[in-house]
Amino acid sequence: MPLTAADPTFADPTLVIVPWYDEVVDPIGHDPRSQYVELFWLNVLGPTTTWLLRRLVGGLDQYPGGYELDLEQTAKALGLGYTFGTVSPFTRALQRCVLFGVAHTVDGGLAVRRRLPEVSQRQLARMPEYLRQAHRSWHRTPLSGAVSATAQVHARAQLLADAMAAVGDDPDVIERQLLGLGVPPAAAFDAMTAAVSAGTPHDAPEAA
Repeated sequence: MPLTAADPTFADPTLVIVPWYDEVVDPIGHDPRSQYVELFWLNVLGPTTTWLLRRLVGGLDQYPGGYELDLEQTAKALGLGYTFGTVSPFTRALQRCVLFGVAHTVDGGLAVRRRLPEVSQRQLARMPEYLRQAHRSWHRTPLSGAVSATAQVHARAQLLADAMAAVGDDPDVIERQLLGLGVPPAAAFDAMTAAVSAGTPHDAPEAA
């Protein structure tokens, strides 16, 4: 989705970040650092905007009432170019936060969601089929809850492998795709093998 001239320019060197309170989304939404956002919102926002959103929400964890963000320092921390008063990769990431509804401008700053809604059907329609399949399986095998980080990695890998197997991807394609998504090699191989051999979805670990 292209940006337009109406998008905010963020021309000042600092930006006030405040929480966006949404009584509908907040009680049921997904933390920007959650597995759901990594699996599905990442496809919508892109990696740069997703990492920026995580950084903004992390600041709100420390300063719940809001804080002042130094744009140049934040851009450098994310490995992005930023020049005051110009359109830069960092500025575009901020604009994409607004464009996709995870933030909105307020007087002198930006209100940022601390919980994201589920991706829309229109956004899902633009995703690869295996992600659409994984989203359909999400509510049957949620990856949230009090489980270890290792268990979540394996559950995430299995959910994706099952979805790719369900749409007919070859084993080597499944394994390569998992590796490309950052799944460790051993977990990628195990998930691919289980998905291909069983042919049916595997349950993610239950929350304690």
